[in-house]
Amino acid sequence: MSTASVEDRVEHVDVLIIGAGISGIAAAYSLSTQHPAKTFAILEARGATGGTWDLFRYPGIRSDSDLHTFSYEFKPWRNDKAIAGAEAILDYLRETATENGIDSEIRLHHKVHSAAWSSSDGRWLVEIERTDTGEQQTLSCRWLFCAGGYYRYDQGFTPDFEGRERFQGRIVHPQHWPEDLDYRGQRVVVIGSGATAVTLIPALAGIAAHVTMLQRSPSYVLAVPSSDKIANRLPTLLGVKRAYAITRRKNIARQWAIFRFCRAYPRLARRVIRYLTAKQLPKGYPVDEHFNPAYNPWDQRLCVVPDGDLFKAVRDGDASVVTDRIDTFTEQGIKLASGRELEADIIVTATGLNLQAFGGIALTVDGATVNPPDKVAFRGFMLDGVPNFSFAFGSTNLSWTLKVGLVGEHFCRLLAYMDTHGHTVCYPEFTDPHMVTRPLVESSAGYVKRSIEQFPRQGANGPWQISPDHWANIKTLRHGPVPDENLRFGSAPSPSPAIISAVEINP
Repeated sequence: MSTASVEDRVEHVDVLIIGAGISGIAAAYSLSTQHPAKTFAILEARGATGGTWDLFRYPGIRSDSDLHTFSYEFKPWRNDKAIAGAEAILDYLRETATENGIDSEIRLHHKVHSAAWSSSDGRWLVEIERTDTGEQQTLSCRWLFCAGGYYRYDQGFTPDFEGRERFQGRIVHPQHWPEDLDYRGQRVVVIGSGATAVTLIPALAGIAAHVTMLQRSPSYVLAVPSSDKIANRLPTLLGVKRAYAITRRKNIARQWAIFRFCRAYPRLARRVIRYLTAKQLPKGYPVDEHFNPAYNPWDQRLCVVPDGDLFKAVRDGDASVVTDRIDTFTEQGIKLASGRELEADIIVTATGLNLQAFGGIALTVDGATVNPPDKVAFRGFMLDGVPNFSFAFGSTNLSWTLKVGLVGEHFCRLLAYMDTHGHTVCYPEFTDPHMVTRPLVESSAGYVKRSIEQFPRQGANGPWQISPDHWANIKTLRHGPVPDENLRFGSAPSPSPAIISAVEINP
């Protein structure tokens, strides 16, 4: 698409960031501090910032990573809780955006439908819908940075349950939790055994008449302290910044050690986790039936429960765990394959999430469709053959934000390198037809296996391989050289006079 086919006045920015959640704010911070002269805007499809932490409203929603590593490196986490709820995380994110002037660059209700790269013009034309008014808009940018995560925000995953229409109670999915749902004194069955289920159940227990976690197969559940005593004491001794830096290093090392231990010694790790789990449950409890998965630790992400709250709910009799398969929904509840029937007033389908690459945005390069599964990720943040396009994909074995922050830094280093050498266009080129490629995320989790083939892939070595090692990522993204034999640089014309600066338009 050329400039002649565009409206006479199209707003132009240097970088367009899609998504105003934890990744988008991180990218904006790096850009505003390292390239203050560059113009940028953040587009958010929803009516509020915060991404996942504003979307999910189910009771008890909280982080499953410690907040001293999940928070940003440049802004200390000051809350006493290391495992905190969504409200505290949202306050932190929005405070970060306000303190750094990022909030003024966020445009809510702006949903991106498509983006077209023109090599002749050296820019992206981005088609946007105002979700509050229905108005269609077009923006132009030199760089497109996708920071929307990988969850599909408009729908969660629910299997087709036979007899669902017969159930006379209420069925809800955690991703769409109704504000008017009153579960006081109700019998609640939560279908699922992942992070959402183990979060929901302690929050409902003691308020509902009883809560049952119905799982097809167990997950690893690990009790962790909700507060970090060392992190809470260090600031009085060393000051906030130094204490925060030490706490982050300590917690990163601990997370990495647990991950490596589980991968290197899976049988021993299984025994250790089982021992710790049994200590949390009543004597004689069938641990192997309900909390001893068939897969190895860290084949899927471990579920953490702060202060063992899930186990406490089980010990107190407010919650129970049933491991069985669903035969059919009935008028009064769920009939299991074993013949047992669970009576329920409310059924919660905590059955997982749907994933979506790049927010479902349709990308084209010079009129050719970009099909993500056909692409290989370069350094985990660019796509081969796609110019001036970056994306944020965080750590999956440690706290998500650890990798996202490094990606933002490296992206800005790339921009600086291009400015210094007079380049305006950059893309990686995958030239080894014999290199074996693998999924972008390698996990046996159901929600990953269902959707990962929609995503780009990773290679077997070099900059095409995604490392789970945080220290290796620091070496590459923060301290390693920017140019690479697989990167192609070039120049393109400046935006047409018909394309006007963002500062001239009131967003």
